[in-house]
Amino acid sequence: MASMSASGSWSAKDNKAFERALAVYDKDTPDRWYNVANAVGNGKTPDDVKSHYELLVRDVNFIESGQVPFPYKKNNPTSTQEDHNNRLKNLKLN
Repeated sequence: MASMSASGSWSAKDNKAFERALAVYDKDTPDRWYNVANAVGNGKTPDDVKSHYELLVRDVNFIESGQVPFPYKKNNPTSTQEDHNNRLKNLKLN
């Protein structure tokens, strides 16, 4: 599945290469964004990977600030037993 950012479409393969490159080329690396773009390939430019990184940092900060709800949390704690019972009803042991 591809993701979109300000710098265009990013495939899962692009994102994995991006993550690996960030692990190799830290903030103190000369020409960091050039090196990251080169490692990602697929026509990504230094500006593309820098923009992608800035979006990633923004998203992580947003998540860590608690502004993104966890999808598995329920607002009603009493529904937990009901959910469990419903799952058991649908369980097939064949």
